[in-house]
Amino acid sequence: MSSSNTQNWNPAQYARNARFVSDLGMPIVELLAPQAGERILDLGCGDGALTIKLVELGCAVVGVDSSAAMINAAKSLGLDARVVAGESLQFAYEFDAVFSNAALHWMKNPEGVIAGVWRALKPGGRFVGEFGGYGNVAAIVTALESALSARGMAVTSPWFFPRPKEYSELLEASGFKVLTMELIPRPTLLPGDVGGWLETFAQPYTAALPASNRQRLIAEVVEALRSVLCDANGNWRADYVRLRFSAKKAGDANNLINE
Repeated sequence: MSSSNTQNWNPAQYARNARFVSDLGMPIVELLAPQAGERILDLGCGDGALTIKLVELGCAVVGVDSSAAMINAAKSLGLDARVVAGESLQFAYEFDAVFSNAALHWMKNPEGVIAGVWRALKPGGRFVGEFGGYGNVAAIVTALESALSARGMAVTSPWFFPRPKEYSELLEASGFKVLTMELIPRPTLLPGDVGGWLETFAQPYTAALPASNRQRLIAEVVEALRSVLCDANGNWRADYVRLRFSAKKAGDANNLINE
């Protein structure tokens, strides 16, 4: 989840507008190929919807997220969930795998995140995940930036959407061997119009305005995107592009990481 101080996570709103995030996460679980008895760190676990699936497969799972509200929701499922920012992992050589779904793009210091993941893994441990890649929600961002620009405002992107080569190089620099790295266009059906998505995920943009003006901005962006993201039957799809990867802890990167 978010490390941005203008992005606040509401578990009920998330469940209403973004349940597709965990529903579409099973291919990453399959890529992880978790084995019963493995100890796994779920990085950016959110409300624990995928974390609990790993537990049900017989794994010992620790979930971490920067949002206290989301961690409380995960704890309500009986999970071992802790408020920890992805850039501040303090685990040392204790996990067989680190798993992450739809969270790494919120972490704007990828070198720090990857260093913490490397340290958290046992020798030969796996790092498997999926997050927003280059071109993710490009139409949505363009519409948001245009609407804010018309108001004389600009917001720095809250997200990190790398190209495959860029992320591969970051992993390799910290001592990982990249096994798979794939950029996947994935137009994603939304439960309603894109307004719910904007309310849930685009707070770093909408927060630039006074609260009383935010719904007008959202309505304007929805209309700007209608011809782009809404089909003839009224179905809305976000223009997602995902970066899915798997890597293995290899070699000794102590000289590359500030222990």
